[in-house]
Amino acid sequence: MPYIEDRIVHDADSHLMEMSDCLNPYFEKTLLKRFLAHPNLGVRVGNRLAVEDAQKRQQDTEFRAKAGDNIMLRKNYEAHGAFLREDRPAAVDHIGVASQLVFTTFCLGNFGFDQSGDSDLCYGAATAHNRMMTDFCSVDKRLLATAYVPLEDFGRAKETAKTAIDMGAKALMVPSWCPQNHSPSHIGLFPIWAMAEEAGLPILFHVGGEEKLNPTYKNNGLPAVPDFHGGDANFTSVTYLPISTSVQQTLATLIIDGIFDQFPKLKWGVIELGASWLPGWLRNLDSAAHAFQKNEARLRNLSAKPSEIAQRQLRVTPYPHEDTGWIIKNSHEDMCLFSTDFPHVEGGRNPLKRFGETLNGLPAGTLDAFYAENFIDMMGNGLEPELRRPNSM
Repeated sequence: MPYIEDRIVHDADSHLMEMSDCLNPYFEKTLLKRFLAHPNLGVRVGNRLAVEDAQKRQQDTEFRAKAGDNIMLRKNYEAHGAFLREDRPAAVDHIGVASQLVFTTFCLGNFGFDQSGDSDLCYGAATAHNRMMTDFCSVDKRLLATAYVPLEDFGRAKETAKTAIDMGAKALMVPSWCPQNHSPSHIGLFPIWAMAEEAGLPILFHVGGEEKLNPTYKNNGLPAVPDFHGGDANFTSVTYLPISTSVQQTLATLIIDGIFDQFPKLKWGVIELGASWLPGWLRNLDSAAHAFQKNEARLRNLSAKPSEIAQRQLRVTPYPHEDTGWIIKNSHEDMCLFSTDFPHVEGGRNPLKRFGETLNGLPAGTLDAFYAENFIDMMGNGLEPELRRPNSM
């Protein structure tokens, strides 16, 4: 019996749990040695013995026999289908979702290469990542591979996006952190947006590609505060708070500079960056437009109020600990998406229950939008027609 029953649900956020050598088979041979020796190398699998132990358990017949009963309880490398691609279709069956967007875990942020000034490694690592993701997801059409496109170099970004689409990627992920030498709204990036719009694929932002909290905030003279995983490299209450700052600024720039209007059929998604910021941000956008419209032709040239443009083209995943019902009531019913964050600890063991508790009393159409319809709309051609409403009830 699957975890989710009696409802069509699409999962807007799931992950691959990579091994430490995950990119090696996919890297250009001329770059691999430089990549492995680079001080920015960020592929880490945590406690090596714990990972090796999990690998052994995934080969144990008795352990595997209980995969379905524990599909939302086992996390990270313990989870079924976390790193063995042949197991992932069964994991999707056990969860009961119609499709899953699949993201990397250890390649988020592209190891800081976007900011390193090393264009070869920046785009080489991105392309290796894209090969890995499309390969992993190739075993089942319900697995929707995300490909990363650094925005630092106009020509190479265009080439990387085209290659990713040709590989079969179902969405293009870009950083929410502003490129070093130009705005994300720069006309030099128009070919990427045009390619995605023509292919009917969304542009996604995901946690990991944002500007991080100034680490000096952690220097309070006290012991380090543990995160979800027991270390201090992931989120704590303080480092969690600014994770949406970059994406709010980037999206505002894209809307106000007319990029959403320039590509009106292109959909954008904000994944695992929370959504409690959404209602206030929409109001703030309109407030900025009202205050500066007289002096800025770009504001007068917009097709609608900025909040209405965002409603038309932007979709966002709340965290299960947020009050999703409040977010929807104070933004729009067609903007929020369901997600599990499988197999990460942060996604929790019962996201369906946690989301559902905040959605009580909302109309059936609003619930259908949250669990499926908004995702279908965002994914466009990235989601095959037969996957959109399978066995529609």
